[in-house]
Amino acid sequence: MKKGGTQYDSDEESPSYAPENFPCPLGMWDLEHCDPKKCSGRKLGRLGYVKTLRLQQRFSGLILSPMGVKCVSPQDREIVGEHGVAVIDCSWARLEDTPFSRMRGGHPRLLPYLVATNPINYGKPCTLSCVEAYAAAFYITGYKELGEILLKKFKWGHTFYEVNEELLEKYAKCKDSADVVAAQKEYLEQLEVEHNKPKQDLTDIDMDLEHCNPNRRVGELPPSDSSDDSEEEEDDDEEEKERGEKNEKEEEEEEESEEQHSAEECNKRDSACGGTDKGESPQSKPHKGTSTSPT
Repeated sequence: MKKGGTQYDSDEESPSYAPENFPCPLGMWDLEHCDPKKCSGRKLGRLGYVKTLRLQQRFSGLILSPMGVKCVSPQDREIVGEHGVAVIDCSWARLEDTPFSRMRGGHPRLLPYLVATNPINYGKPCTLSCVEAYAAAFYITGYKELGEILLKKFKWGHTFYEVNEELLEKYAKCKDSADVVAAQKEYLEQLEVEHNKPKQDLTDIDMDLEHCNPNRRVGELPPSDSSDDSEEEEDDDEEEKERGEKNEKEEEEEEESEEQHSAEECNKRDSACGGTDKGESPQSKPHKGTSTSPT
């Protein structure tokens, strides 16, 4: 890379360059269509990265212009490294009034499909700001780090590479302009397919169904609680069984206690009636005042 006759290495270890040491020239034709306070190209000019060009002034590097017939591609790497990149700062609403023919150069190029992330046109395809156009050209031609230097001058700048990373990587892996156009076509076809996919109409409810929930896909059932219910039932059965066994045991103990109490009462009555002889049962002992037959 050259600038002002000085040789620069594109793989320098420094993570950034001061404006006076930026490794390639950046130019801009300013048509004064935009608010100077919002123009990213003018800001880069104030910072010293971009040189403003006059109409009819020739630029020998890559020119990003609607007048181009080829897309930027990795094949343009040498042109960018040696002579830099220029943009045309004009309003997208006034393209018909822009004198593109008066902006002269030997390498006019189109940018492929990309999505803007600047605050004015966020989310709109192919309506890039000046700094986004520079960054896109640098990424596609293999100088991504130079694009990052420029994007870092804006609070929102990092979002451009983040949003367009997939596309930029595809373009950067292409061989030439024709490959870039093919990659763009493939991507746009995928977008169209996804856009045309039938979407489920949540208001189209079949009232004949016994249960219909538009918030749940067809065939999707809520998680079953039957296992939890069965476990709870088993626990209840166990508790009931334990209570039953406890009650039976208590009843048996009460019966034993009553039998023992009855026996003690009988013994007390027998004692009051004269008691019993050893070895005789209360029933075999005759009571006083009664007679027995001789054997």
